[in-house]
Amino acid sequence: MNRLFPLRHSLLARCVAGAILAVTTVTAAQADSVLVRAGHLLDVRSGKMLNNAAVLVQDGRIAEVSSDGKLPTLPADTRQIDLGDMTLLPGLIDMHVHLDNDPSYGGYTGLQFGDRFWSVLMVPHAEKTLQAGFTTVRNVGSDAWNDVGLRQAIDEGKVRGPRVVPAAYSFGATGGHCDSTFFPPSMDQKSPYNVDSPEAGRKAVRTMHKYGAQVIKICATGGVFSHGDEPGAQQLTLEEMKAIVDEAHMASMKVAAHAHGASGIRDAILAGVDTIEHASLIDDEGIKLAKKYGAYLSMDIYNTDYTQSEGKKNGVLEENLRKDREIGDLQRENFRKAFKAGAKMVYGTDAGVYPHGDNGKQFAVMVRYGMTPVQAIQAATITAAEALGHTDVGVIEKGRFADLVAVAGDPSKDVSLLEHVSFVMKGGEVIRPLK
Repeated sequence: MNRLFPLRHSLLARCVAGAILAVTTVTAAQADSVLVRAGHLLDVRSGKMLNNAAVLVQDGRIAEVSSDGKLPTLPADTRQIDLGDMTLLPGLIDMHVHLDNDPSYGGYTGLQFGDRFWSVLMVPHAEKTLQAGFTTVRNVGSDAWNDVGLRQAIDEGKVRGPRVVPAAYSFGATGGHCDSTFFPPSMDQKSPYNVDSPEAGRKAVRTMHKYGAQVIKICATGGVFSHGDEPGAQQLTLEEMKAIVDEAHMASMKVAAHAHGASGIRDAILAGVDTIEHASLIDDEGIKLAKKYGAYLSMDIYNTDYTQSEGKKNGVLEENLRKDREIGDLQRENFRKAFKAGAKMVYGTDAGVYPHGDNGKQFAVMVRYGMTPVQAIQAATITAAEALGHTDVGVIEKGRFADLVAVAGDPSKDVSLLEHVSFVMKGGEVIRPLK
């Protein structure tokens, strides 16, 4: 007798029932139409402001966009949300977050908690991020497959949070920034996915892909908040990075490289990496290569303000604060230089190094270092969507997810308004209603 048959039969019945329920749910959602009206709408493609805007939402997606007081044809029973004179923008995108990090615990202070403490903290961190208007994030590295699990829970509607593009474990060389370097040999602490050869790099990519990663994150150079290395030091070879990128691209996955130092940035771009994270010490050659190969720069130029003011009281070690001080202003000036030269820039904050929910504070810093408010907004909307390779977010237009935020005032003139959004919708669901 096949003892598995009753189990298989039961599973089949559940699957059929689930499919019927899914069809019923989708039909109900499709019947739900919402018209969102606002005094203004920022067209992030052109940078122009449209007046008297209306966005028709059906089944969680944008069905029609109109302006100048023209209203689309409304299905029966369409609900209306009137935002008055507010300005609508696409849901914002942060390309570099760590949702299972909490800056309150720096250095060794996090060791007072068990491993699952960080998994649980992801839930309120995700909620704060979404409430701040960031409806999509790329989580570039977490422990214990935390971000994959969070994405699944959000997609299943069990918890609220942004759309999460998870990297699972970020990985690099033994003893490098992505390894565990704060403990003596007797404690045998190490990343389970260290890469010390091209073949190991390919295996790590395949493992991440197998268990749900949607982007690959590697550490090409040393870092600020690691121990025993310097940010400028290259830690993966060109051959190792090429193998990683080739394997990831074969699986239709993009690659993000933590890279502060000039040589690591150069080799990462030559290897075909899609986005360079931090890019603090990028030189003229690196900028030229980024332009030539189309690599995007994700430069987290706000968080030094937080780490220098709060890091010591949070337990961050002096070694790490020293590296942070040394690199902060250089990174900001190189942001200015790279942007002026025409490199493609996306909005990435390294949230988790500073508190989640404060993601919008970087906009003003980007403007201070050379961007216009509209250009900074584009970095967090249309350009970020392009870097992700996603055509369903980042712009308010027909067919895309109904991810909308609204602010009181004109963010194309005062981008700091995005630090405090008044209305958030994700996939047609009102997350933060107008009060």
